[in-house]
Amino acid sequence: MVKKSWIEKGYIDEEVDKSLDLKKEIRKLCNEKDAIILAHYYTIGDIQDIADFVGDSLALARKASETNAKVMVMCGVHFMAETCKILSPDKLVLTPDLNAGCSLADSCKAEDLKKFKDEHPGYEVVSYVNTTAAVKALTDVVVTSGNAKKVIDSFPEDTKLIFGPDYNLGNYINSVTGRNMLLWNGGCHVHERFSVEKILELKKEHPDAVIMAHLECKGPVLALADVKGSTATMLKYAQDHDEIKEFIVATEAGILHEMERTCTDKKFYPVPPEISEGGIGCSCNECEYMKMNSLEKIYNTLKYEWPSVEIDPDIQKEAVKPIERMLSLS
Repeated sequence: MVKKSWIEKGYIDEEVDKSLDLKKEIRKLCNEKDAIILAHYYTIGDIQDIADFVGDSLALARKASETNAKVMVMCGVHFMAETCKILSPDKLVLTPDLNAGCSLADSCKAEDLKKFKDEHPGYEVVSYVNTTAAVKALTDVVVTSGNAKKVIDSFPEDTKLIFGPDYNLGNYINSVTGRNMLLWNGGCHVHERFSVEKILELKKEHPDAVIMAHLECKGPVLALADVKGSTATMLKYAQDHDEIKEFIVATEAGILHEMERTCTDKKFYPVPPEISEGGIGCSCNECEYMKMNSLEKIYNTLKYEWPSVEIDPDIQKEAVKPIERMLSLS
């Protein structure tokens, strides 16, 4: 039974028996309920270790569209759970904490995008996957940082495009494609904190290190990077280049877990943020929303099958189209 207090908090706060081996119990519940656990690279290492599948946004979307499991537990942020539900509306999609939002998705409201579209007739809308279901429903095609260039290249050169909400990603794609897309002014609060100065300090300490940066970083940071791309792109580069032993990594620190797990003979140095404040500007390079996921919450959400993600059928019907178009192009 879901308690009123749980609904108000957005997650199940029932205390878990500390004597339980949570990893073992979670896997047991998955077997009993025919459930699959999907986890983003930015979640904590313990969650990545017990997940059935770990990946970036594109890989997670693919998995959500292909799985035969009856239940999906999406360990990431809310828009990722929505994407799972959009692609598999008949499945039960659980999220450990409804409060795990996304600053980038929050920067683009559906009503604001609709107004912007109305002000620019004749434009097609390309939306980053870090958006709500309602925004996806107003979108012609969705992209991730891993496939954005490929998707944009699929449009005729004279196509008028609106790109949102990540300004930095859109600006980078404009620069490498020669496009002049209209860019929404949104950004990720983690990736916008990285600075040139901090990277140069690390490079001075580790002169042989290769600099890798996520495409959500600002232009001056990307200009310093030897490797630019998605989390999956950076991970694969580290895995494929045996001759390189040190990397400076400008993205959310959760990816270091998989990098260190699969590249045991290499060193990875996370870039610290430029600012140091509380809350959103915390003195770390971690997404506090991703870190809302925990083993205790996963155990409880499987046990009680709540919180579940529900999407208005009319929105789902429209939102699935741009995602499926992306998957067909990737």
